[in-house]
Amino acid sequence: MTYELEVPLARQVDMAFQQMEGELKGMTAGTIVLQVRNDTVGKFGIRHLPVDLAERRAAGDNKPEGLTGEMIGDLRRAAVDAIKRKVSWTHGEVTYDFVVKQGKLYLSVTFESNYNMANVLFHLNSKRRGKRDISSEN
Repeated sequence: MTYELEVPLARQVDMAFQQMEGELKGMTAGTIVLQVRNDTVGKFGIRHLPVDLAERRAAGDNKPEGLTGEMIGDLRRAAVDAIKRKVSWTHGEVTYDFVVKQGKLYLSVTFESNYNMANVLFHLNSKRRGKRDISSEN
């Protein structure tokens, strides 16, 4: 028996961010990646960027301040808001590039659409076949 639960994409994004919260705490920079297929988040994770050595030296060789709980909440809300704005999009990858500089969070969101030519040709062929079938019936 298969159970299929329809969870809105925005809620799935929120759940993915909740899952990554522990790993995000204290990070100063990185890229969060979500792979989406058929309006479902599949793989998700974080790509870490190297620590800026000049920033570490300026901070007295101490680890620079990274994401706080409040910043992670802001990041999660921004991610959910961004995905809500994307309509008629079901396949692709979303990347959230972030950096914390001087205690401020900076975020950039990129959507990559993925299409499959086999699906396009299948639907085109189905439409043509449907028209031929209808016209030959008359």
